[in-house]
Amino acid sequence: MSLLAFGPSDSLRSIPNHSFTSGEVLQYKVHYGLINAAEATIEVSDDLHRINERPCYKATVTGRTTGSFDFFLRIRDTWRSYIDTTSILPQKFFRNIEENHYRKKETVDFDHIKDVAEVEKRGKDKDDVKRGTYKVPDNVQDLVSGFYYLRTLNYDQRRIGEVIRVQGFFDEDVFTMDVMYKGRETVTTKAGTIRAIKLVPKMPSNKLFKGENAISVYLSDDRNKVPVLIQAELFVGAVKVDMYKYRGLKNRLNLVAQN
Repeated sequence: MSLLAFGPSDSLRSIPNHSFTSGEVLQYKVHYGLINAAEATIEVSDDLHRINERPCYKATVTGRTTGSFDFFLRIRDTWRSYIDTTSILPQKFFRNIEENHYRKKETVDFDHIKDVAEVEKRGKDKDDVKRGTYKVPDNVQDLVSGFYYLRTLNYDQRRIGEVIRVQGFFDEDVFTMDVMYKGRETVTTKAGTIRAIKLVPKMPSNKLFKGENAISVYLSDDRNKVPVLIQAELFVGAVKVDMYKYRGLKNRLNLVAQN
């Protein structure tokens, strides 16, 4: 069964959100095999921001390589979404990529009434600027806001194998993200042992991930539904993104009591 996460154009879509709020900070260690390769932080700013006359959460994802990885693959990436507090839709998306000598800055402004996205991309050269306007589906998500949207959903009545479909916009393209609900598991993280909801996003064929079910995302099985563990099977090895620290959660985390 496929559940559509988009519908008729409605600028006043209202999504109940009991899962996150301003001031939430999640910190992760990224392991490549046995190597601690990088660190990542996902945080919601303490203050609301007004974008397109709408109050928005400012959600920022930052990632950086560490240790020996930093010598041969230096990454300093920032992804940011301004997420409408009522509709959980992005009003603005920002991406700053610094990977070795590669540089890219991208800003996307969303108009959910006209269903268009205006994109500005800047390269390493100051004259390297590209702008474009793209038609997008109703209730389209960017990659960051899409994860926050998945956190607002109720998984209690879902059947194992059920698919949640989200329309997304990334890198000038519209894509459909199918996320399969795989049930509940208990996972061990650096933050403790946590009861979790398992989701598997269907990946398009590519040269990085090993098959369409290569990524497993574990959300805490509580009202927060924070991503506590992400596992990915790559053609060149396995990657694990493991939450080790958190603060500012809206609700209590569903930790398993240890004897």
